[in-house]
Amino acid sequence: MIKRMAALTALIPVMLSTTVGAASAHSAPHATPAVVTLTYDASAAGQWAGPIEQAVQNWNAAVHNVRLEPTSTPGSADYVYEATSGWPQTTLGPIFPGGNGDVQLGRQAVDEGYDATRITAHETGHILGLPDHYSGPCSELMSGHGPGTSCTNAKPDAAEAAQVDKNYAGGTRAVRPDHHQVVIDIWSGRVLTGSR
Repeated sequence: MIKRMAALTALIPVMLSTTVGAASAHSAPHATPAVVTLTYDASAAGQWAGPIEQAVQNWNAAVHNVRLEPTSTPGSADYVYEATSGWPQTTLGPIFPGGNGDVQLGRQAVDEGYDATRITAHETGHILGLPDHYSGPCSELMSGHGPGTSCTNAKPDAAEAAQVDKNYAGGTRAVRPDHHQVVIDIWSGRVLTGSR
């Protein structure tokens, strides 16, 4: 009886290691979240090329679920940057692959004294699904013109980056706008009025 118990005691570790080894050998691989790649076309952006490059770098460094890349095929980008003479305006996303977003980088904001890279990063935030929050501090990229022309921060804060990651979580459309909404950012303290 004692010999049987000794034999069983010796077998238990061997049986356990075989079971554990078999389980780990057949375990399903851990799924990694899908990263959504959005392509952009900046061929019509002119003098905004440098600010676009920096804004894209800032966003790519801050978020994990979406990556911004220049398009390799003109005309097939998910969104475009273009230089205009007016005020910046952008399609409010989140834009997904196959989308048709538009970022109009208006010269009037730069003429008012606002930083071109901040403007570009802010407008890109709209493409990624972030609304304006003009009452926020300079550390919030989506506060836009709210903090004034002395604010040159062109990086999203942790909360903004987390919201963008949530928008693109799992590579799915976590948030889907019912229609294309265009956000017109008046980077000025003045209020534009017009007759209707």
